[in-house]
Amino acid sequence: MTEGLNILVVDDEEAMRDALYEMLHRKGHNVTVARDGYRGLKLLDSKDFDIVILDLKMPGISGMEVLSEIKNKNPETIVIVITGYATVESAVNAMKLGAYDFIPKPFTPPELNAIIKRAEEKRKLAIENIYLHEQLSTYMRMDGIIGESEAMIKIKELIRKIAPTDSTILISGESGTGKELVARAIHRYSKRKNKPFVTFDCGSIVESLFESELFGHVKGSFTGAIATRHGKFELGNRGTIFFDEIANISINVQGKLLRAIQEREISKVGSTQTIKIDVRIISATNKDLVKGIRDGTFREDLFYRLSVIPIHLPPLREQRDDIPILANYFLGRYNRKRKKGVKTISERAMHELTTYDWPGNVRELQNIIERAVVLAKGDIIKPADLFYPSRTDSERPADSTLESVEKEHINKILKACNWNKSKAARLLKIDRKTLRLKIKKYGIKSGNNSPEPG
Repeated sequence: MTEGLNILVVDDEEAMRDALYEMLHRKGHNVTVARDGYRGLKLLDSKDFDIVILDLKMPGISGMEVLSEIKNKNPETIVIVITGYATVESAVNAMKLGAYDFIPKPFTPPELNAIIKRAEEKRKLAIENIYLHEQLSTYMRMDGIIGESEAMIKIKELIRKIAPTDSTILISGESGTGKELVARAIHRYSKRKNKPFVTFDCGSIVESLFESELFGHVKGSFTGAIATRHGKFELGNRGTIFFDEIANISINVQGKLLRAIQEREISKVGSTQTIKIDVRIISATNKDLVKGIRDGTFREDLFYRLSVIPIHLPPLREQRDDIPILANYFLGRYNRKRKKGVKTISERAMHELTTYDWPGNVRELQNIIERAVVLAKGDIIKPADLFYPSRTDSERPADSTLESVEKEHINKILKACNWNKSKAARLLKIDRKTLRLKIKKYGIKSGNNSPEPG
């Protein structure tokens, strides 16, 4: 039963006002009455109403004029027009001015209650849309850090507190939890926001090049040094350097990094000249650095220098309330990017998403939603559109093997891309050579039933 709405009745007939008051009051609504349009508008200026029930024919200011004024001042207010002089023309004009519905007199209580119920549902939807829009604006202001779970709210609050400081920060968390996003948000809210944000991926650089990449080198300092090069510290001067997967730095380089942080100066490889630096350092790791200290793979003094302020990002499986928000965010994002028209995620598919353990965290969810948007046959993502690369055979249906699921998924992607292998490889997150090998391995054929050339 619809209850608790603030309703204004504007009608010049006393009997109608009294009848509507009694009818709506019995339903639990808060009802206010006005005997003409002037009084109705005055009440609207002093109080918010969810619904206005407005008589069309009244002396003085007409119902049409009142409707127009209401919509000019409060477009969200729902107006239900009632009249004893109903014509098609008046109904059309009222709807053009923004009336929610039009009901001729006499009408029965069930007829009016049905309209009010629909109006309340529309109002709730409008409020939810405003709330979601405000949420999305908040998310975007925090550089794509999506989530309203208790853990994510605390992380956002912490980012706002620590960003203006120059303290070094260590961000920990499993792969795919968004450590770089947090680092970028801290930089954006800092006093250094208009200076460089330089990333250093410690897991992708061979040890022999670490020093050169960090500190730079002078021409001829080693084989292959054909020109003088600026390192990350110089490139990030007066800005922020983000060390991703800091645990991958060797003990030898850790010592040199520690000296650079302590002394705020560096020397290029092959040079004795020192260069003053002014950088803020943010580091990230998916490993336990305290265990690394015990094992002798990470320097304790460097750890304390880097972790003045620690931030831990929880895995997605520990903040399941954020999964629908994230999934819908990625749905909208890839609809725009892929120029698709997928409207929603079915209830069953969303249940599947929220009960999955997400070993790849947010990055895995993002990839799965992107694939689903591309492969969905209709405008709704269903369970059949979801593919989980990290699932083990025991987690799959009994009649499916990992190879059969992979074959089916590759085949779907190829069809969706019209057998454009380069595009399919990008969506599958593999290189073109690997895709050719899998096509050959599984005997996947194009629509004309002939094997595709590798």
